[in-house]
Amino acid sequence: MEMQNKKKITTLQLVESALMIAIATVCSMVKIDLPFGGGVTILSMLPIIMISHRYGWKWGVLVAFTYSVGQMLLGLDNVAYANSFWMGAGIVMLDYIIAYTVIGLSGIFGKERWSVAVGIAVTFTLRFLCHYMTGVWIWGVWMPEEFMGMKMVSPWIYSALYNGWYMLFELVATEIVAMLIYHPLKAYFRGEQLPMSAKKEA
Repeated sequence: MEMQNKKKITTLQLVESALMIAIATVCSMVKIDLPFGGGVTILSMLPIIMISHRYGWKWGVLVAFTYSVGQMLLGLDNVAYANSFWMGAGIVMLDYIIAYTVIGLSGIFGKERWSVAVGIAVTFTLRFLCHYMTGVWIWGVWMPEEFMGMKMVSPWIYSALYNGWYMLFELVATEIVAMLIYHPLKAYFRGEQLPMSAKKEA
């Protein structure tokens, strides 16, 4: 009987996670372009955040990694801009695999409302750092002479402004919506619909 319950729980996790990955992927394809470059998605990271807090950060990282592979496949055209194998590998790992997988760590902070807020802030900052590094290392080659009304003399500054601009909007939007939906979906975030055995596994 216990084995049957575990099988049902695993199936539930897989179905929910697959659905959240699908929702996140669709949301990532709908972007609001910003005037200084980059774009804000329709809360594409929130489904991954929710899964991480519901089932725990280990499961969240696995789900986020799966999502990152999908994002990489959708953005493979960007690899063509690399001038070497290592640059191509850098784009794949830092702009996609690592950048999106770290979002799954959000659940490590717990299941309370403040935990979700901190998880979003920390993981989005980690994602920003990944994009920041590729911005300096790879995309800085295409640095314009002027950006945001300022003369660009260093890819370090350009990458910080370019990636910080859209990531800040993404962070704020995700934080606001997550805080608004936490109370009505508190049981979901906390995994309270699951049997105790499932909570221990998470």
